[in-house]
Amino acid sequence: MKLTYSIALPLMLLSLSGQAELRVIADLGGESTEAYFESINKQEETALSPPLSTPSVSGLAAMLPVRTPELSPGAVADRPLNLPGIGALFLVGDDALSRAWLIQHAATLRERRAVGMIVNVERIEAVQALRDAVPQLLLVPASGSELAQRLQLQHYPVLISDSLLTQQKVQP
Repeated sequence: MKLTYSIALPLMLLSLSGQAELRVIADLGGESTEAYFESINKQEETALSPPLSTPSVSGLAAMLPVRTPELSPGAVADRPLNLPGIGALFLVGDDALSRAWLIQHAATLRERRAVGMIVNVERIEAVQALRDAVPQLLLVPASGSELAQRLQLQHYPVLISDSLLTQQKVQP
């Protein structure tokens, strides 16, 4: 009985190892993928090593400058929208038209609980000046490129709600 196991076990292992080898089904040519794997391995090594220096900016300063090349200050024609659940969102920039619009409509924007995106701003001082002008509103520097493309927008300041895109009819 021992003799049977001692012969059968090596034969089973030999047959399993023969099935484990790779077989090429088709070789269509092309380039070697070795270079891709080398770069991935280097990235993994880099990710594991600590950074040589820590960034000198943090918080709000790290978000700046914000530029939205698709948008500039200008007139916006009112138009209906169908964006249920979006709430109230407004876009402004660091420019005279946006500052005047923001101050003029601050009370209504606050009543609507609107959140503001500063889509074109260079310096932290400009962000702070806009926030100081309307301390009751939440203003965040962020690119408006995605919104501009989706809503086919070219200008700001503008209020975007679930049913209307407007520059003039900012009503609660």
